[in-house]
Amino acid sequence: MTSSRLIIASVWFILLSGATTVEADLTPADYERADAIFNRTRDKVFRAEARVYLADKTHAWYRNDLRDGEREFIVVDLAKGERKPAFDHLKLATALSAATGKPIEKGRIPFDKIALGEDASIRFVIDEKGWRYDPSTNILMNAEEPPDSPAFSTSTPARGGSRVNGRRAEDSPDGKFSVILRDHNLILREKSSDKETPITTEGTEADAYEGGVLWSPDSSKFVALRTAKGEEHKVHLVESSPKSRLQPVLHTMDYLKPGDRMPVTKPHLFDVEEKKEIPVSHELFPTPWEINEIRWAKDSSRFTFGYNQRGHQVLRIIAVDAKTGNATALIDETSKTFVDYAHKRFASYLDDTNEILWMSERDGWNHLYRIDSQTGNVKNQVTKGEWVVRGVDRVDVEKRQIWFRAGGIRAGQDPYYIHYARVNFDGTGLVILTEGDGTHEVRFSPDREFICDTYSRVDLPPITELRRTSDGSLVCELERADISSLVATGWKPPERFVAKGRDGKTDIHGVIFRPWNYDPAKKYPLIEQIYAGPQGAFVPKRFVATHRLQALAELGFILVQIDGMGTNWRSKAFHDVCWKNLADAGFPDRIAWMKAAAEKYPEFDLSRVGVYGGSAGGQSALGALLFHGDFYKAAAADCGCHDNRMDKVWWNELWMGWPIGPHYAEQSNTTHAHKLKGKLLLTLGEMDRNVDPASTMQVVNALIKAGKDFEFVIFPGGGHGSGSNPYGQRKMRDFFVKNLLGEHPPDWNSQPSK
Repeated sequence: MTSSRLIIASVWFILLSGATTVEADLTPADYERADAIFNRTRDKVFRAEARVYLADKTHAWYRNDLRDGEREFIVVDLAKGERKPAFDHLKLATALSAATGKPIEKGRIPFDKIALGEDASIRFVIDEKGWRYDPSTNILMNAEEPPDSPAFSTSTPARGGSRVNGRRAEDSPDGKFSVILRDHNLILREKSSDKETPITTEGTEADAYEGGVLWSPDSSKFVALRTAKGEEHKVHLVESSPKSRLQPVLHTMDYLKPGDRMPVTKPHLFDVEEKKEIPVSHELFPTPWEINEIRWAKDSSRFTFGYNQRGHQVLRIIAVDAKTGNATALIDETSKTFVDYAHKRFASYLDDTNEILWMSERDGWNHLYRIDSQTGNVKNQVTKGEWVVRGVDRVDVEKRQIWFRAGGIRAGQDPYYIHYARVNFDGTGLVILTEGDGTHEVRFSPDREFICDTYSRVDLPPITELRRTSDGSLVCELERADISSLVATGWKPPERFVAKGRDGKTDIHGVIFRPWNYDPAKKYPLIEQIYAGPQGAFVPKRFVATHRLQALAELGFILVQIDGMGTNWRSKAFHDVCWKNLADAGFPDRIAWMKAAAEKYPEFDLSRVGVYGGSAGGQSALGALLFHGDFYKAAAADCGCHDNRMDKVWWNELWMGWPIGPHYAEQSNTTHAHKLKGKLLLTLGEMDRNVDPASTMQVVNALIKAGKDFEFVIFPGGGHGSGSNPYGQRKMRDFFVKNLLGEHPPDWNSQPSK
């Protein structure tokens, strides 16, 4: 029989026999190979971090953990900027072996810490026994337990002002009075006579005074908070398959959503001698989202508090005169879009000098200002430039200096890289403490005269330096990470890639992950992992041995991750793109970036582009098909907040605004479900307490009504992000293998059960 007749006969045999099984193009072994990269690369990077200890003003030391469990100790001469072994490890191991009668290898000396003596000796403890060793003479002897060397430590972020500054208590500072909460009202009690006087009578269960008042230092006044209840919003979840019983279980949780009536708290001022309220006008704080940082002046002349207005377009520091109740705005931070109070709020009160250090984006970049706390006038802008303050680590009141983290402060580097700096209160004396081209993490010496600075990039293993804080100068390089064992596994670094955004001017930053067996002669589909939440920026910057995206790339894809406009930590204008516009998700920038990448790398196949994400990323992943279905061809969306009216109030009102307007519905994935193009996989945990599962179910309903085809997996008992569980990850891989690679995933039902 000829070959053509054999093919025809085979086809007829399949049709007549009813067989429909198609042999998979990918096998379970391919998936196992993709996952195996994590084990292959684990514990393959050495000298990646030097934990430095200060011995004295002239020397420091650290321990290196090396391959195969070996270690070494290094001493640094701070004045000379020289590093060398703390001792001859072989000689000490030999001496210890003789002294203890136990074989000790030079790379496995059994102690973790050392203390350096002024005579260049070292001391250490083994099995609770102290030893002293002189490297110059190779003499080892018993000694007292060595003192601990103080470690370099990370800086604790400075608090942006206390929640309350005053005596939040029942009793007055002078001990003469107390305030009692009874039946939602306040009672003033004179402690010497137990005489009680009602101070308020209008409090009710729905609009009640709260316990614990804030006394003025002179005990003549106090502030009490009164809260009008908001509405209840219950979300009900059905656990279909509980472990402890057969029948489903109903769970109910409180879950306020955008537009709901919120609790409203306002401060009230009371005079103790007059035993009555001093009315305070609420004009400056009509619709509070939050009242915070209530602080009495030392002389009891006034109190101040922070006011965050619902809708987050007004952030104020309000001062109230203690005699008259007159309220004035010391600081009045406003925005036509939003004030990012959740990530860019900092206020440090310098009471002795009547100043406030304040964070603001008023000039278009996130910076620090020095404010006169009596008049509210700006004394000076402390930091300035086309870069952003990422956080304040320390306010040194004595030296009048601020230690902070910044992004974009080093020209020519990725603006998302974090650098450390110091500046004087008056804006002079800016010192950038870190230098290397990468994102930095520092630890300070106990005397804060030195930093141990470790920096890296996704394509640069960690480099650790010792630097002076006086001027940021380099003492010496301590270590460069050893990745030779990692490279031997076949590891390849991701590629940093920068292209212009939608405006043709703004740099958009991202990374590219290729399979390790990448062949530029082939064509590869692209998959974007997306998360466009305005609260942050999400493209990885630090070095890690293996990213999660790499496993999916190993099946034959190019994986990309991009920070488009609307995400955080660039200019205010860059961030504002998200306002009342979450459906945008930076897609015009992302698409322009991928087109630029494909122009440079023709092997990137833009006819096969997929996208996946969870939560806000799930919202964006589906939005890619609804609003940009001509570019994206397949999307996997997990636990998406597909309609911002369905999600939690605090996150959505910050970016989408309040009151609720028609733009909420206009940008809802549910509203636009009928526009679906391409292939879609939806996944959901039925017990998601972060994003109401009904958000996804309403999308499913709309898709069904529109007659659209899609895949849907719901995880019984699963919570937020259930699509990241092993089964969910396998389903997503199968989905992209089938719809982008055009190949058949494994027949999992023919595999042994686990």
